[in-house]
Amino acid sequence: MRSILIPIIDISLLTLIFYKGYQIFLQTRAISLIRGVIFLVVLYGVAYLLQLRTLLWLLNMVAPSLLIGVAIIFQPELRKIFIRLGQGQLFHFRESDKPLQIESVLKAAGVLSDQRRGALVVFVRNVGQKNIIETGSRLDAELSPALLITIFGHDTPLHDGAAVVENGRIVAAGAFLPLSEQQDIRRSFGTRHRAALGLAEESDAVILVVSEESGAISLAYDSMLHYNLGIEEARSRLSELLNVDAVPEEAGDGGFDE
Repeated sequence: MRSILIPIIDISLLTLIFYKGYQIFLQTRAISLIRGVIFLVVLYGVAYLLQLRTLLWLLNMVAPSLLIGVAIIFQPELRKIFIRLGQGQLFHFRESDKPLQIESVLKAAGVLSDQRRGALVVFVRNVGQKNIIETGSRLDAELSPALLITIFGHDTPLHDGAAVVENGRIVAAGAFLPLSEQQDIRRSFGTRHRAALGLAEESDAVILVVSEESGAISLAYDSMLHYNLGIEEARSRLSELLNVDAVPEEAGDGGFDE
């Protein structure tokens, strides 16, 4: 029995370590580092099997320089990974956004929709948004309708950018998103919708948009923009995309439906 149980535990722990390590790499956007390493390993294996001597000589020559270059280029991501490991977060299972956090954004969106105030809220999922966060002002504040309304409801320096929500907190506001280059996007869509779609094309983030012109509430994800959603549909889609239980309907939903 022991000879069967020990290998199972051994393989299970190793699988868990690889899985959690992969999650950390995804959240730091250093997944490209893994892909680059895998590509070089495969290339070296092919060169070794086929005895491509010139390619082997070249790879052996540049390998030390590549290691140093990777350490320099990905130094911030690597530091963040080791910090998380040191904090014991390797076996920390990330909690999904709570339903009340979704409801906070929807409540704020309802008020802003009534006021015809534009808004842009990014929900971070598996792929980290460090580059986007760094373009804005860091807040690390508790998510609440009042704070979102304050950010977008007045002509503050932050209202033109996006608020970034990660792990249930507003980590940054006034962040700039890449604009979509799709040619067939509606000409009536403004910069906010193009920015939301642009980020949805480059990552797995979910972006909520409130139109300043019409008050319509839309969601962008998976390279698609879903325009003018009702409150219940927006709530249902956010709950599904962020892997949370359905959010109960509450009072104060006015302003969402046209």
